[in-house]
Amino acid sequence: MKFSKQQTAYVSEFTKFIEELKQKNPSLEEKQRSGRAIWWDKSPVDLETRRREQESRVKQQPYVYQNKF
Repeated sequence: MKFSKQQTAYVSEFTKFIEELKQKNPSLEEKQRSGRAIWWDKSPVDLETRRREQESRVKQQPYVYQNKF
């Protein structure tokens, strides 16, 4: 039983669609990378700055809608 040789010629519809899309719009991958850079690729966080930000937060009261008199 050699399944690998039988499966090498198969290309899924999704793969064909993506390949056609990339051929029609060659700048698609570059746009994806720039979008990823905006939302996901962040610069490293300075631990000292993060500590100061956490310490400077104002604690929220347990029940937000109750006024203190």
